[in-house]
Amino acid sequence: MTIAFPPSETPPAEPETVSAISEPEFWEPSAPEPQEARDAEDVQESRDHDPVVVRDARDFGVYARTGGWAFALKVARSVRPGGQAAEGTAAAKVSAKAFAELAGCSPERVMRYYKAWDMAADDGLVPQFEVLVPGEDIELPDADVWLSYYASRSSASSVRGQAISAAAEAEGIRPTKALEVAENPTALRAAILADPGTAEAARGALLDRMKEDPALQTEMARAFARTDDLKKAVANEAKAADRIGYVRQIVENGQIRTPAGQTVEAPAELRAEAERHLSLLDELDDSEEAGEWAGEAYDTVKGLVAKAVEEDPALRVQERRTKFYNSLQKATKVFEELTLDEVMEEDIYEADMLQRLEALQEAIGTCISALRKATTASS
Repeated sequence: MTIAFPPSETPPAEPETVSAISEPEFWEPSAPEPQEARDAEDVQESRDHDPVVVRDARDFGVYARTGGWAFALKVARSVRPGGQAAEGTAAAKVSAKAFAELAGCSPERVMRYYKAWDMAADDGLVPQFEVLVPGEDIELPDADVWLSYYASRSSASSVRGQAISAAAEAEGIRPTKALEVAENPTALRAAILADPGTAEAARGALLDRMKEDPALQTEMARAFARTDDLKKAVANEAKAADRIGYVRQIVENGQIRTPAGQTVEAPAELRAEAERHLSLLDELDDSEEAGEWAGEAYDTVKGLVAKAVEEDPALRVQERRTKFYNSLQKATKVFEELTLDEVMEEDIYEADMLQRLEALQEAIGTCISALRKATTASS
């Protein structure tokens, strides 16, 4: 309460006659202002403003310094939960329900403040309830400490809430913040949609969770596959990753894979060029698109691989032999998969089928004749 003192009726004292004192050659700092003078200034300042404003400012100052401790003290010194005897200083205290009715809030909220004070008292940070008297003021801890003891939501006591609180502590943040976000998914969605920084944090959290959550992996994969734009983006990123992997494999293993599928040692020039492109790719920021850079690196290295094959006579011959044999294997496999029994049983025959087979037979005959001539010439 602000106390206004009436003006004094005593007439001001006559000024004393002071003898002239020589001023010092240099300025000297004055002594600190006495506490009484500062208190007088506070009283004067209180007189200059509306008492209601002064009271609000002082209440705000208390809360700014102590946070929830200011309200927890009101609960701690006034509430006597059921089961405790109303003796001594506790006789004037009321139940949490009665206090809540007077405050116009729920008993659960009152008890959350009560429990926070109880835990802090066990840690020796504040006095125990028994020594507190209604209306008594004490020195309170700093505001920053309050959130270490206060659980503002009932969800904090649930299994889900405990898991969220544990994860928050592991991340070095206050559990109350994480619980608040978990209880308001709509607010989280709005923040993700509006703020790139929040979206990036959410993306990282989802990726970390998916490593341990196969069900979430499946759900995310299904969501991407069902959205055309996302499906296209995933395909582009997969293509870029494959191309980067092609270049990285040459640098790390020192080998190249030819178009026909042969694996041979990479020439020094080719490997040096692959290292140069890979260093450029590794220097890209996460925000930069790697697709164009990956495409350029892949095309350059692939061109050098083709050049290396053509410049090595033995490798060039082996490359063409491997390519021809691969094509022959594919053609053989396709022909073997033709189900001739169904052709005989079902009426699916058409004249065009026979024409195609006859043309294929002629091509195979020509190929056989060419190979026989080549075999004769080489022997």
